[in-house]
Amino acid sequence: MNLPKPKFPIGTKFKQRIKKRTDICTVVDYVVSYNMAGEIVNRRYIASHDFMGQSVVDHDVPEASIARNIIN
Repeated sequence: MNLPKPKFPIGTKFKQRIKKRTDICTVVDYVVSYNMAGEIVNRRYIASHDFMGQSVVDHDVPEASIARNIIN
């Protein structure tokens, strides 16, 4: 099975606004979901950021959120 290449490689940094706080997140993994027929159903990224000395991981970041807030 051919795995699709992610649009944003691991290590890409982007801003994520959570309520009144803006965090700098880093892409740490790429997840692809398939149905029983072998078709791609879902593409999601896993991102992490630091909050008060702890690493917080978000397991459901859509590609559009990264594209909209990418840091150059």
